[in-house]
Amino acid sequence: MEYRKLGNTDLVVSRLCFGGLTVGPLQANLPIDEGARIMVEAFKRGVNFIDTAELYETYPYIREALKLYNENHIIIASKSYAYDKDTAKNSIEKARRELNRDVLDIFLLHEQESEHTLRGHYEALEYYLNLKEKGIIKAVGLSTHTVRAVEVASKMDEIDVIHPIINKAGVGIQDGTVEDMLEAIKKAYTNGKGIYGMKPIGGGNLIKDVPASLDYVLNIEELHSIAVGMQTVEEVIYNVNKFINKEIPREIINRISTKERKLHIDFWCEACGECVKHCNHRALEIIEGKLIVKKEKCVLCGYCSKYCPQFCIKIV
Repeated sequence: MEYRKLGNTDLVVSRLCFGGLTVGPLQANLPIDEGARIMVEAFKRGVNFIDTAELYETYPYIREALKLYNENHIIIASKSYAYDKDTAKNSIEKARRELNRDVLDIFLLHEQESEHTLRGHYEALEYYLNLKEKGIIKAVGLSTHTVRAVEVASKMDEIDVIHPIINKAGVGIQDGTVEDMLEAIKKAYTNGKGIYGMKPIGGGNLIKDVPASLDYVLNIEELHSIAVGMQTVEEVIYNVNKFINKEIPREIINRISTKERKLHIDFWCEACGECVKHCNHRALEIIEGKLIVKKEKCVLCGYCSKYCPQFCIKIV
């Protein structure tokens, strides 16, 4: 496994980061022991970096994985929607308590959009910076689906780490093209920011083109690490082998390709109807203010996700 220093921080992370969202209640909802076992498989294969968030409710999985692995060098990045001192304090204490860690490696402001949202969350950022001075947090930053937030953060001395969405199709980028995002990432990299990408497979919407999707992000030198969601041991083996340029066993490819998948709608969907308009298979419908998937008609093409302004549509 390749390891890189995360920007100007003192953290050295594996190029493959375990995306912790997918095992938890918001997606696969695996039993804690099963999710932890999958994480441990990644750790044993050289992954030393895991991404999570307060929203994901996966702290118990990570805590159990760390207990099973019995090693102290796993780097954890988390994030929350905290906006002031009180909410920031609550988020930090929850993370420390549920992860059973006195010191947090990376803590981010979750889903920042621009200088305006950063201004609205600045009191929380100040609290994190104060804890950084005390040695309770090692690095602070933000996650984002927008080009603008990357551009703004790249110029802020307060920001150590940026976690942007990036994939070959630009799925989920809310305010520009993939070329725009790449340019912003390169500027942030030049300014010494630690950068680890998210959603290289577009939230599952590029599942039919995984090899090319991973090749795309692996060829972006400015990404110190790339978070990939994994729900099975087979997916761990596939991704680790891909990242270390090792042949992937045929049986692993077969198991992954035959895994049953579904179109998943996140709970924050506002039922705006844009996806319904663009579904040529008529597999989506809004009923009583809620987006419904007609499984018998859905072909899992992922086309609808391009039109979701909130990136609520995933293939899991």
